[in-house]
Parts: sequence; C-alpha cells; structure tokens
Amino acid sequence: MDWLSWWPAEIHASPWLLALVGLCIGSFLNVVIYRLPLRLEREWKAESAEYLGVKVDLPEEVTLSRPRSRCPSCGHAIAWYENIPVVSYLVLRGRCSACKARISPRYPLIEIATGLLFAAVAWRFGEQPVAWLWCGFVAMLVAMAWIDWDTTLLPDNLTLPLLWAGLVASTLGWTIPLPQAVWGAVAGYLSLWVVATVHARLRGEMGMGAGDFKLLAALGAWLGIKMLLPVVLGASLVGAVVGIMMKLTGGLREGKYVPFGPFLAGGGLVVLLAGPERVAGWLGWR
Repeated sequence: MDWLSWWPAEIHASPWLLALVGLCIGSFLNVVIYRLPLRLEREWKAESAEYLGVKVDLPEEVTLSRPRSRCPSCGHAIAWYENIPVVSYLVLRGRCSACKARISPRYPLIEIATGLLFAAVAWRFGEQPVAWLWCGFVAMLVAMAWIDWDTTLLPDNLTLPLLWAGLVASTLGWTIPLPQAVWGAVAGYLSLWVVATVHARLRGEMGMGAGDFKLLAALGAWLGIKMLLPVVLGASLVGAVVGIMMKLTGGLREGKYVPFGPFLAGGGLVVLLAGPERVAGWLGWR
C-alpha cells in the first residue's frame, strides 16, 4: 500500500519550490540553534536547584516563539520585514537597523545551506511526496550539527524524535524496509557506545557523549545498517582532518576536542544525497 497516496497531486516537490521552503526553514533553524540550548540550560538549572533545595538566579525564560527576536547589542525588536531569509540580511548590509551592530553572516549561510540541501533532496528523489519527508530529516541534521558545534550538546529533544520518526517512516513503507531500520538503529547506538566505553576504561574519560550514540542510531533508522560504516568512516576522516587543522591553528576549544556530531550529520547527508548504490560502489561493495 502506498501510504503517501493521499498527498495532493498539485503539491509537487520541485527543486525550486523546496529551495524556497528550505530558505524559510533555515530561518527557523537559526532560532532553534540559538534558543534550544538556552531553554535546556535554564531547565537544567531549575531542576538542579529544586533537587538541591537551593535558590539560584535563572536566566530569562525563552521558547522558540517568545520573546521576539531582537538585536543582542541594543535590544531592538526585529520586525518581520527585517527577518526575510537572506534578503533582509542583504538589504541591511549585515547590520542592525537600529544600532548598526554587525549581524553574523552565519544566519544567511544556514538559510542558504538549508535551501540548497532541500533542492538537492528534490533532485535526488524527483518530484515525489517522499522528498518532503527527507527534507525534514535534513532540517533536523542541520540543527543538530550546528548546536553540537556551538555547545558540544546533542539534545534528546532532537535526536530521539529523529530516531522514532525514522522507525515510524520505515514501518509505514516510506523509506527502507523495517528490519534494516531497526537493526540500523541498534547497531548505530551500540557501535559508538562500545567504542566510548572501551576508551573510558583505557583512558579514564569518555571519548564521546551519549548524544553521538543516539544520533548514529537515528541515522541507522533512516539509512539502514549497511550505510552506518560509510557514515562513520567519512565522519571520522573529515573530523580528524578538521581537528588537526584546528590544533595547528590554535582553534581547539578548552579540553582539546572537536564535537563528532556535525561530522556524523555530514556523513548522513552525503549518503542520503549520493544514494546507497553509489556509496556502495565507492567502497567496492557488490
């Protein structure tokens, strides 16, 4: 049974349409990337204070919709016409309209990257309803990659929904066969957990966090067990190169490590857009 047959035929997944949608989703992802860690930090402080029976000064409560976006330098509330993806940044020449403080170019870059990735998904799957599903997968990976890079945190709020969504999509016949998804999730989690546990026993410290285990489990649920090795190999290779470059340039953060999540997400995107058959060919698998 085609579980996506209900999708309106007039709503196509053309590259141009998904690129436009991706720009808008990218703007929302900027909010998620910035605010979700702040919200979680506040919740953790409040829970810890309640558990210990002490009073602490909590930061301002934020959600994904409140308060309104504002300039961090002067507090100017950003109007809707100042928040149009990419266009507003260009019109404002990358500066706040009130205080002229510089706006990070990262915001339009994330919007553009998300738009390009959505268009690439449309190219990969054609004008099929399932392309919209994979765009959701892409958006989650973009958000998690940037959050992990900024904070070394992979929130359960993102990893676990992505994992369960992959299993549900497989059950409904939208992606890969269910056994591949289930074993992909199991192998994804256990493989990194074993590596981290052995590292901890030998070195006395964890080499990676549980968020990495959950992210790879989610990738396994969407891409299947056979694609886990290419994802991990690609992520490890690129991560090692970036880590060496950062070490040589003095860019390593305190603790001298590089978060692994962004590279896992990047590996997942490469496998998705290249396709399992092409990836298998790169590795010489038959």
